[in-house]
Amino acid sequence: MTWQTTLSWQNAQKRAAVLQQIRQFFAERQVIEVETPALSQGTVTDVYLDAFTCKYNFLADSPADQSADLYLQTSPEFHMKRLLACGYGCIFQITKAFRHEESGRNHNPEFTMLEWYRIGFDQFDLMHEVAGLLQIVLGGSKAVFTSYQDIFMQTVSIDPLTASFDELVELLNKHGKSADWIVEMNDPDFLLQFIFTEIIEPTIGIDQPQFIYDFPIAQASLAKRSSDDPRVAQRFECYYRGIELVNGFNELTDATEQVIRFEEDNRKRTEQGLAVKPIDVNFIAALSHGLPQCSGVALGIDRLIMLALDCQNINEVVSFGIENA
Repeated sequence: MTWQTTLSWQNAQKRAAVLQQIRQFFAERQVIEVETPALSQGTVTDVYLDAFTCKYNFLADSPADQSADLYLQTSPEFHMKRLLACGYGCIFQITKAFRHEESGRNHNPEFTMLEWYRIGFDQFDLMHEVAGLLQIVLGGSKAVFTSYQDIFMQTVSIDPLTASFDELVELLNKHGKSADWIVEMNDPDFLLQFIFTEIIEPTIGIDQPQFIYDFPIAQASLAKRSSDDPRVAQRFECYYRGIELVNGFNELTDATEQVIRFEEDNRKRTEQGLAVKPIDVNFIAALSHGLPQCSGVALGIDRLIMLALDCQNINEVVSFGIENA
């Protein structure tokens, strides 16, 4: 371990220039920058996300001798949607986010996220706006757009919306990716996600940014169900040069449906032996009050800068990674 930074002065200046480009992009579109808390009393229920937890002894409605759990935010999403429910217009934020995950070439547990919300946009409007930002920052080829169903058909010749559990296991065996623990989970949705990550992702967005949209409903607990196909939700991701850059939604605005989806997440957590997470009651109250129709997206700033600077490791674009923080 070293006390010195892994971010060179030259790259620090280039990073600052990219952040300036991003802020200019939103200034030209009258999207307003906001700031929300890193600490919250609520957190995500997502089976595949884990937040850092800390203790706090001084909440007004809790005993002084009993600490309460607070969570470092995996994303500013819930707070930003609460702002929209309060009557805010289109907003963006550049902020730190935290995920209790292993560090690697493309990920640090503490990272910088750009998140923004556009009132009146659907997922396609927002995908095209994201593509415009990527064009400004990265240049290069224009983006392509492919549905989740189509990318499966093109890559592994299987329809993810109709395939049986046995067909998915057979596909994993064919590609040498099966294992007893995967099959024993007995979860078709997990198999789809595993196939997507291990087999399909490496083929996406190699030479140009590629958006994948209309994910299965079980993989999009915060997205609105598609009116064209109730099996899918209006969620999208974007990949470029081997990196997942973007995750976005046409936002679910129905509080009752949102609670059902969070409870389903916790049911899966219980089945997998994971801790059940408290549902964020402030977020649900905001949805109950009324969230305007909107689409929102999160973009990994550090990964974007890796692409802009042609860097191969996230430590080259952050001042101190977790190993020498």
